[in-house]
Amino acid sequence: MTAHAGRRRRGGGEKQMVPEADFRSYYGRPVVREAVWGPDIPSYLFLGGLAGASSTLAAGAHLTGHEELARAAKAGAAGAISMSMMALVHDLGRPARFINMLRVLKVTSPMSVGTWILSGYTPMALMAAASAVTGKLPRTGLAATLAAAALGPAVASYTSVLLGDTAAPAWHDAHRELPFIFIGSASTAAGGLGMVAVRPEQAGQAARLAVLGATAEIIAKTLMMRRLGAAAEPYRQGQAGKLMDAADLLMAAGTTGAALGSRSRLAAPLAGTALMAASALTRFGIFAAGRASARDPKYTVRPQRERLQHGRDGT
Repeated sequence: MTAHAGRRRRGGGEKQMVPEADFRSYYGRPVVREAVWGPDIPSYLFLGGLAGASSTLAAGAHLTGHEELARAAKAGAAGAISMSMMALVHDLGRPARFINMLRVLKVTSPMSVGTWILSGYTPMALMAAASAVTGKLPRTGLAATLAAAALGPAVASYTSVLLGDTAAPAWHDAHRELPFIFIGSASTAAGGLGMVAVRPEQAGQAARLAVLGATAEIIAKTLMMRRLGAAAEPYRQGQAGKLMDAADLLMAAGTTGAALGSRSRLAAPLAGTALMAASALTRFGIFAAGRASARDPKYTVRPQRERLQHGRDGT
């Protein structure tokens, strides 16, 4: 602080001479270690959510007699979870690493629990799709459909718990809202896929799910940004901010199309495509925000100082 710091201006008022806080770490290195996950992981997050929500949509469509939508959702779930598993295994480097995680079940580890959820869900989703496409073993297919639907919400949301359990500030600080964002985003994607895959007159349930998911996602994201305050900067700036903004624009366009033009042969698939893209960009944006927050020491140091100050003030 300089010798002039704290002097009053003529006319009253304090002149601020203290510079803005500069959050640094030793040798400029990050305070927390950045996640070592590669570029396959955002795709894994998106595809897993799409699969889980599609299984839930498939069960609802099947039980209400909308066979065209049910068949498309089952096939979509099977395809999405297959690609999601491929992305995960590719990031791990070799399949044996995934199999090794099945040696134990550690209920306090989101990774361990998630591995078992995937292992139970994937064969059910594949079996349900095979039965729907071939028309064979309908009772087995129904049982698999219901089992996949029961596990679907867990498949769609467990990755949010996995992110929130890390030390990356943007993920850890948002652990309360991330599950709701992931569930809403997954529902948006599944509804969008249904609108693309079936005739518009058969896509009513898919359009309603997309609108419901988008609404839940918007509410959860708004609450997250408001609660995090300054700590929400990684979601608003840089690559993550661009991805999240693009997701919001596509979601608004897709939701409008789903609500107003779901029976149009042109509007319905366009709206569905926009909704799936919005869901994917949301996952990519959240992933980018977490990595960016781990690289910048201020997102670790500033919340710690604020918590210490609140403790001293008794607030």
